[in-house]
Amino acid sequence: MKHARTTRAAAILLGPFFVLFALAMVLPIGYAVWLSLFTEKQSGLGFGGTETVFSGIDNYTAALGDRAFREGFGVLLGYCLFYIPLLLVGALALALLLDSTLARARRFFQLALFLPHAVPGIIAALIWVYLYTPQLSPVVSAMESGGIGFDFFSPGGALPSVVNIALWEWLGYNMVIFYAALQAIDRSVLEAATVDGAGAWRVAIAIKVPLIRASVVMVALFTVIGSLQLFTEPLILNKGTGSAVSSTWTPNMYAYTAAFERNDYGLAAAASILLALTAALLSFVVTRFTGRKGKKA
Repeated sequence: MKHARTTRAAAILLGPFFVLFALAMVLPIGYAVWLSLFTEKQSGLGFGGTETVFSGIDNYTAALGDRAFREGFGVLLGYCLFYIPLLLVGALALALLLDSTLARARRFFQLALFLPHAVPGIIAALIWVYLYTPQLSPVVSAMESGGIGFDFFSPGGALPSVVNIALWEWLGYNMVIFYAALQAIDRSVLEAATVDGAGAWRVAIAIKVPLIRASVVMVALFTVIGSLQLFTEPLILNKGTGSAVSSTWTPNMYAYTAAFERNDYGLAAAASILLALTAALLSFVVTRFTGRKGKKA
């Protein structure tokens, strides 16, 4: 009887979550899979209306066979190799500095570093486009006056430009996560290490970082998933700046262009499903790799 009441209570409490999860996640994904299996073709000689026909995996083969789609994954690879280490190391270093005994005005710096995350991504991208634009940006003018010439919209500058925007948005957010984890460490452990003669640097690297490993893994996992969804920042750079960022620069932009510029919703759905499968695979790899590493440690 008691077990039945517990089961009923759990079902009542968890029911709203599963309903929202089904409506917001399961059904849209299912619809995208169904949509990816169909394509629209014009009847007759092209003068008639369009009809939706079953195409099987044709949309998937079309996406994989499109060079622009494949190059988008290459851009994501370069972005992840550039962005993720900078984010993790930078956020962790800032958190360790705030947690050190030398830190002053911790609340002020926490707020100052977190504030960029409160700025919506579109607004942040617009701000940085202004700061990247020659003849408008005081940053570019200062760099040129110092003899430093760099085109933020060039083929070689587009990726660092996007990485810089993302770092500005997310560095402080992840720093707060790491700092909260550091604050939860038992201070007696740190005091014992200090008494044993460990310096501040050794305490930070050999004790603090391993103790917040779970938080580092979580941030790494979410960062990988978020990186694969790169869309807003390059889209803003693509609009009206003459930059090297094309309308299919990332897989997300490829799907957006296929759906809303070419009206090919089947191809857009197939591209989205392929991107989702890639994210799921990378998430699995990250969790398995970090899990095995943790067991060995």
